[in-house]
Amino acid sequence: MTVTEVALRPIDDQDRSVLDKFWQLYKHDLSEFRNSHPDKSGLFGDERLLTFFGDADRVAYLMYGAERPVGFAFVRGLDAPARVVAEFFVVRSVRRTGIGLKAAQQLLQLHPGQWEIPFQEENPGAARFWRAVAASVTSGNFHEERRQDPERSFIPPDVWITLTV
Repeated sequence: MTVTEVALRPIDDQDRSVLDKFWQLYKHDLSEFRNSHPDKSGLFGDERLLTFFGDADRVAYLMYGAERPVGFAFVRGLDAPARVVAEFFVVRSVRRTGIGLKAAQQLLQLHPGQWEIPFQEENPGAARFWRAVAASVTSGNFHEERRQDPERSFIPPDVWITLTV
C-alpha cells in the first residue's frame, strides 16, 4: 500500500477491536527487545493498554493512511509540564514510507509544548526513527539522556529525548 497522507483520530469504543489486534502486533515486535512472551493462550498482556481509557491525562489515537488503520499512538501527561509519547506503532507494510514520521510530527503538533520521547537504544529502528522525528521538528535542538521510565521500572533504562514544539 502506498500512503501519502496520514490522519490521527482519537480512539473510541468502536475502535477497540482494531486496537486490540494492533496491540498484539506491537507487543510481538517489542518482545525481541524486552524478552517478553505471550501468555498460555498465546496473547500478550494488555494491562498497559487499558490504562489509556478513562483517564483525562492520557489519549490514544489510531493512525490512518488511505482510510485504513495503520498504527496507533498513545500520549500521557496531557496535564503535566511535558507530554510523553507512551506507545507508538506502525504496521510493517507501511514502515519506511514516511507515514510514521508524518504521524509523529502531527502527534507532537496536536499537543504543543514540551515533549519526552522514550525509546530502547537496542531497537535500532526506533532509535533512528525518534532521532529523525526530533531533528525534523526542532532543527536538531533536542536533548537526550538515559533514564528509567517510572511506569516500567522492570525494564532497563530507555533513552529519553526531550524537546519543545
